[in-house]
Amino acid sequence: MYLYVVYHYLFCIFKSGRSAYLRLFDVSSIYKECEYPKEFLKVAHLEFLDFDFWYLMDYDQTEWRIKGLQERYPERKLFPFARRGDNDDIVCFDIEKDVKVQKNHDFASAGWEQRREYNSFWDWFREAIDEMIEEGEYDEL
Repeated sequence: MYLYVVYHYLFCIFKSGRSAYLRLFDVSSIYKECEYPKEFLKVAHLEFLDFDFWYLMDYDQTEWRIKGLQERYPERKLFPFARRGDNDDIVCFDIEKDVKVQKNHDFASAGWEQRREYNSFWDWFREAIDEMIEEGEYDEL
């Protein structure tokens, strides 16, 4: 709970150049036994929130997704934290698997949503950064 309070509002700079706060969803309000992993909080604290294909979700996006995940996949305890902007892929902390990271294709039929499992946040993060480097769009710069 302490980490949630400390990082409830994280300062970030959006592409438009304006300042804003990233308000994080209080995951303990749904899953009492869960907190944001320190690795995730470090990335958010460093203001690294949008990396081409993937971006970290704010409070409203997370709240909407978590409610939908509970309806679509009631047998799973997933806490979403990032979304891919060009499709329905999301990444979630799996509460029942020692907070392993799951890449899921949201809105797929139950049992078909799973894309990949990562042992840690850093494993997923490395892949997301590699995608940005290898497949990134540079026209917008």
